[in-house]
Amino acid sequence: MTPGKKLEGLVAATITPMTPDGQINLRMIRQYVDYLVNEQNVKNVFVNGTTGEGLSLSIQERKQLAEEWMCQGKDKLDHVIIHVGALSLPECQELARHAAAIGAGGIAVIAPFFFKPTNKDELVAFLQKVASEAPEVPFYYYHIPSLTGVKIRVEELLDGIKAQIPTFQGVKFSDMDLLDLAQCINKNEMGQFEFLYGVDEQLLGALALGANGAVGSTYNYLGRQTNLMLQAFAKADLALAQKYQFLTGEFLNFVIKLGFGVAQTKAVMTFVSGIPMGPPRLPLVGASSEFIVKAKAKLNSIVWPDGD
Repeated sequence: MTPGKKLEGLVAATITPMTPDGQINLRMIRQYVDYLVNEQNVKNVFVNGTTGEGLSLSIQERKQLAEEWMCQGKDKLDHVIIHVGALSLPECQELARHAAAIGAGGIAVIAPFFFKPTNKDELVAFLQKVASEAPEVPFYYYHIPSLTGVKIRVEELLDGIKAQIPTFQGVKFSDMDLLDLAQCINKNEMGQFEFLYGVDEQLLGALALGANGAVGSTYNYLGRQTNLMLQAFAKADLALAQKYQFLTGEFLNFVIKLGFGVAQTKAVMTFVSGIPMGPPRLPLVGASSEFIVKAKAKLNSIVWPDGD
């Protein structure tokens, strides 16, 4: 990893490769790392999150994946962020200690979503108990209210959080509420926090508000094109940046209508990269052959501004 380097730009929300019988397939991680770095120009990863089916994996499987990403990413990746969230506080703490022990560049925690925190203080208390188990590791809150049902606004969460969680580094902001994101960034005048946007089809809007970067599943297979969008935005070429965003949106709009989730993401990554990602874990079921045919045809039909 790259100590002290600021986390910005694209972060791939990693997929968990599985064998046909549903076991995690660690042998694919080395090829996966090389593909992200060499083909997509993505050097940051977010492991064991939603795209990685983290909450469907055992604690031991999550540890094995974290270790493999750290091992294979050595001297290749800039940042490996490990998601350590779970419904059980002791499990979160165990995963946080493990991430610290293997040298993770950061840890992230989703809000518990069965017995839910009902206000900011309850949520911060939970997060603090996890962060304190890895006192030297940057800590990120993973905000995804559409899945957790925890709708506590991040703007509210930020007030005084550094005093309670000294390692608090920022937020993986996976919500369409750009007003909340804007208020967070407006409060971040000193630039002490990082805001990584997590809704890929709206990234350009988040960049305009001041997001530092993005964590998403499409950066596994559209990372190169999205990096070109970031470059266009940085050069104030809004028309070109919009073109990339609109084309990404065109593909996602198409596949969402077909039914698009983690299983379908695994299928898209498999046919784009050539790396077999395998099936998802139940209760998710694999993408249909009809989906694969239609998604592949749609993606191949898109003409990107760089001529690809």
